[in-house]
Amino acid sequence: MKPSAQTSFAERLGQVFGRMWRGCLRQERKMNGWLVEHGLPAGGATALLWITKLAVLGVLLYVAFWMVLVLLFAVVAALVVGGKSSNADEPEWRIGLSGYGLYRGDTRVDPGSPDDD
Repeated sequence: MKPSAQTSFAERLGQVFGRMWRGCLRQERKMNGWLVEHGLPAGGATALLWITKLAVLGVLLYVAFWMVLVLLFAVVAALVVGGKSSNADEPEWRIGLSGYGLYRGDTRVDPGSPDDD
């Protein structure tokens, strides 16, 4: 048996996020105390911090929306451009050297019949 248990990557990641979360809460409490110390009522300080959080969330959602829209446009453009280049290998129905039929480039793909000429 090992002398100490090993922590997994997920557990370490959770611990890091937990420390970050506690640090953010500590900073928020300090900011709330600073605002109250400078004459803002306790309810007003809490409301101001919530308004700030919601404004930051709104900005992040706005930026994320436009980034997704640009990414979606890029994917659609890539599909359209990619679709045009792949059409060169697909056979098409047209009139060619051996009459009307299914052609890939200059060669006829379908066997055709003798009276096609």
